[in-house]
Amino acid sequence: MSTTLDNIKQQVSENPILIYMKGTPQLPQCGFSAQTVQALMACGERFAFVNILDNPDIRAELPKYANWPTFPQLWLNGELVGGCDIVVEMYQNGELEPMIKEAAAKAGADEEKAGDA
Repeated sequence: MSTTLDNIKQQVSENPILIYMKGTPQLPQCGFSAQTVQALMACGERFAFVNILDNPDIRAELPKYANWPTFPQLWLNGELVGGCDIVVEMYQNGELEPMIKEAAAKAGADEEKAGDA
């Protein structure tokens, strides 16, 4: 049986662009999640999400794993970027979109390699 920590590690490693949030991108359940998703969507790439309201075990364990106490949390290529304030600031100063595009391009390249195997 896999643990919550195993699930988190798998989600983070298998999804190059991942947001842990309250609600869904179409129906965020808090203002911080809404702002973060809006910045992410403006970058124009597909991304994975986990609704922590539907996953209380992840909601409890992720802050310890990430050493980050709040939600939402944006992860790119297995690394924690940060929460709402950081993501929105990065979007506004033009740093976020290139990082998102790079993560999406890397994911595409990895998929092509897997297809060649």
